[in-house]
This record gives sequence, C-alpha cells and structure tokens, in this order.
Amino acid sequence: MTRLPRISGKDLLAALCRNGYEVVHIKGSHHYLRREGLGKIVVIPVHGSSIVPAGTLKSILRQAELTASELEKMLGN
Repeated sequence: MTRLPRISGKDLLAALCRNGYEVVHIKGSHHYLRREGLGKIVVIPVHGSSIVPAGTLKSILRQAELTASELEKMLGN
C-alpha cells in the first residue's frame, strides 16, 4: 500500500488540472473540479502552501476515484 503524499492544496490542484480535471467554480478557498466523463465534483481546499490533512486527502482521492499510487504518478514522484 502506497503512503499518502504530503502535498499542498495548490500542488494537488495543479496535478489534477494537468491530468484532465478542470475548475468548474471557486467559492472562497475551495476549488470545485470536474473531469470529462466523470460526473462527480472534486473539492480541493487551497489555503496557500499549507499541507492538506491526510483525512481530507483521502476524501479527495475517493471523490476523484484515484488511488494514492495514481496520485504519485500524477505528481511525477
């Protein structure tokens, strides 16, 4: 099992946008993304360069239907 990466919301947003997600709208510091063919909305909290908590990251990965290893590949690690 792959460990969850320690990543900021800004970097997570950039990785998802590079891989087919697009920002639908922004409300405050939360960015709402959608991917073509995937009807679900993925919510990313972007609070500067602060690290996304592990539980929040797990929830984001569940929303995006991604695994930790797929996220690692998106990040290029």
